[in-house]
Amino acid sequence: MAGAEESVRRGFQEHFPGSRNVRIFRAPGRVNLIGEHTDYNEGFVLPIAIDLACYIASAPAPGERVRVVSETLESAFGGTPDSIPTFPRMHDWTDYVSGVAKQLHAAGFPIPAVDLYIHSTVPLGSGLSSSAALLVATALAFLNGRSMDKTDLARLCQRAERESVGTPSGIMDQFVSIHGEEDRAILLDCRSVTHRSVELPKDVVIIAVNTMVKHELGRSAYGQRVRECQEAVAQLRAAGRDISALRDVSSADLGPVTGVPLKRARHVTTEDERVIAFLGASERGDLPEMGRLFVASHRSLQHDYEVSCEELDFLVDTAISLPGVYGARMTGGGFGGCTVNLVARDSAESFAASISRAYQKRLRVTPQIYVCRPAAGASEIF
Repeated sequence: MAGAEESVRRGFQEHFPGSRNVRIFRAPGRVNLIGEHTDYNEGFVLPIAIDLACYIASAPAPGERVRVVSETLESAFGGTPDSIPTFPRMHDWTDYVSGVAKQLHAAGFPIPAVDLYIHSTVPLGSGLSSSAALLVATALAFLNGRSMDKTDLARLCQRAERESVGTPSGIMDQFVSIHGEEDRAILLDCRSVTHRSVELPKDVVIIAVNTMVKHELGRSAYGQRVRECQEAVAQLRAAGRDISALRDVSSADLGPVTGVPLKRARHVTTEDERVIAFLGASERGDLPEMGRLFVASHRSLQHDYEVSCEELDFLVDTAISLPGVYGARMTGGGFGGCTVNLVARDSAESFAASISRAYQKRLRVTPQIYVCRPAAGASEIF
């Protein structure tokens, strides 16, 4: 994205005038097409990296210091190369930066004296994984050309989010930010952490619609859902099933599970089944079936996993009533953020106008709308 690259270059020079050997690193956000809340249950997901990304400009800093400026959040922090990995948790964006530094230091990659300037086009709180984009871009900037296996880098960024930010995330967001492919989705097996590329039908576009809300319940509920899935596994093990995650059972195997954990397990197991069914439908070019699976996924997230909200439900219900829309569902952790919509290519413009008009009328809010083109994974921009 030329405009974003120019913005990060200009911003860097304004904050760090006279710097030389400036490098720019880019890490994309993502839209998960289907497979929600399955990653931390060792299941399957089918995301795309998108052309919204976090950009970090980097250059050697004078003296033994690290200075980090975030244009997006209009704030800054810094320290010595040795102190950054030891920063205490601040409960803000700096936890992502210091968390990555801590993990790199532990992996044998000392943090250099460097100036960093962060510019992101991934909207915050949208469910398009601005956090993973920041983690991965920061890791590339601190590595500064030193090589690391891509999957090892994804795991490192996941550890940073878990240990320094406190979010018990799965591997999907960091993985697709690194391994994304232009014009393709990836099918990721979150147990083996292996993937393959998936070609999508060419006569459909993927459109994300941002509710512009992020309910506070989202952060606490994420950890609660992780625990409820673990309880479902515990109930199955108590009934004699030799399993380690919900990935090991089908939706037909949940007889021993009771209470709220049953609802959570029913979503996870049927969602894994929907990912595989969606893959087959995509390979056949069966757009109506792909759309049906989208809607079934949303209903499961709405009723069994209970991570939707009024704004997401309204956008989904409205979208599937519009001409040219094959299906719609929430994407991301839930309680706000975005829906993802499968729309016939020749209906994309009318869809955007209609969904925006309906949302404004209902909620007096103008949603942000993004046509999401599958993009390549993280890299240095030359």
